[in-house]
Amino acid sequence: MPQRASLLILTMTLASSTAALAQNAPPPRNNNGNGNGQVNTTAATDPGLRTGPADAGSPLADLETKQWNFFAAAQDVFNEITSVFGNLNGEEGRGLGPRFNHTSCGGCHAFPSTGGTSPPRNPQIAAATAHGAQNAVPSFITANGPVRVARLVRDAQGRPDGGVHALFTITGRTDAGTCRITQPNFAAEVAADNVVFRIPTPLYGLGLVENTPDANLRAAFNANAALKESLGISGHFNFSGNDGSIMRFGWKAQNKSLMMFSGEAYNVEQGVTNEVFPNEREDEAACQLNATPEDGVPFETTPNAMSPAAAASSDTANVTMFARLLAAPAPVPNAAAVRGEQVFSRVGCHTCHTPTQTTGRSEIAALDRVSYHPYSDFALHNMGGRLNDRITQGGANGGDWRTAPLWGLGQRVFFLHDGRTSDLVTAIQAHASQGSEANTVIGNFNTLSRQDMADLLAFLRAL
Repeated sequence: MPQRASLLILTMTLASSTAALAQNAPPPRNNNGNGNGQVNTTAATDPGLRTGPADAGSPLADLETKQWNFFAAAQDVFNEITSVFGNLNGEEGRGLGPRFNHTSCGGCHAFPSTGGTSPPRNPQIAAATAHGAQNAVPSFITANGPVRVARLVRDAQGRPDGGVHALFTITGRTDAGTCRITQPNFAAEVAADNVVFRIPTPLYGLGLVENTPDANLRAAFNANAALKESLGISGHFNFSGNDGSIMRFGWKAQNKSLMMFSGEAYNVEQGVTNEVFPNEREDEAACQLNATPEDGVPFETTPNAMSPAAAASSDTANVTMFARLLAAPAPVPNAAAVRGEQVFSRVGCHTCHTPTQTTGRSEIAALDRVSYHPYSDFALHNMGGRLNDRITQGGANGGDWRTAPLWGLGQRVFFLHDGRTSDLVTAIQAHASQGSEANTVIGNFNTLSRQDMADLLAFLRAL
């Protein structure tokens, strides 16, 4: 058996055994249960971005040929650049704007490979003025900063808002036609402390997440209830207001399915109306340049396409299937990481970052009743005042955030919902503040020896 495979099995075995031991053990001694005690002045530092090839971006293993072909065709759609009419050379996607954040899915979900999160160099800056567009780049969008979208806390009348306000408009572009609209005054919103940010969530492994039954999520969540209580952790799921099932996608678990997640992103991020979100968000009649929905089922398909099924599907359906068939990131464990996983469980991180989940039945064999390792319970937890964005989405209040899956963390540049840091230790410490469910766990982290802390960080960077 290859050494990498042996280490992976060893890592997962230790995850199961240490998690089981941790559930019956008292929480580690903590000098200050609110997580604000003395931080170890000899604390280890983030080892940094893992080098080497991207260990993510491949399709699920063992796909049937027709499924693999659909994935390959859908990946092309995911990377397609969108223009207003779809008639610019190299920009055949149709329906950009009138307001947008970027011009392709793959431009934002780019690192460490297609389907990931924000790349180190922000592509939004070039998109702001492409083809003559007359956009000013907001202060919170920088060349070496993360891809960001902006949400306003309150509207002009002082009422709760929370929606995405696109950064750019098509005004001035060579394909803008009669559209002449202005950007929001983000400088004023920043000055008024009325704007918050989100960065792209990675799409790796989301077909597995989508196919996990609610009952399995509940069982995993309740399995360590006593330990959660001892650590001051509660949490809850965000439920659909329509069918009452568990929502699991987005920073606040605000979306139910990958189709809804894709359709919303297509409409909100690129301005493309589609089968899920068929209406223009911009009311200005001069900017309603295409019939709606701009993306729908094609009535004519390209002959001899790689995947006839993909060719006969909308772009939204293609993007959905790309995410559904995208494999989870592969960890690259080492001796320090194996030790670090034990520390991870000992301090209590595993109570929310659940190591293992199990899917239900699926017509896609690669998704059918398989165990996977996202390190997330997909529930909401109150992270306290430091991370409170004052925005409510469904059952998620301002301080509530879905437990972010940790798989792929080793090759991620920006952390937390708004990408405020590239330092893993800073991101961990941000979990602790007044009212946070993580305070005791972060207190435990802060009392670790330098070696234990270094091993825990090595484990995270090996994911």
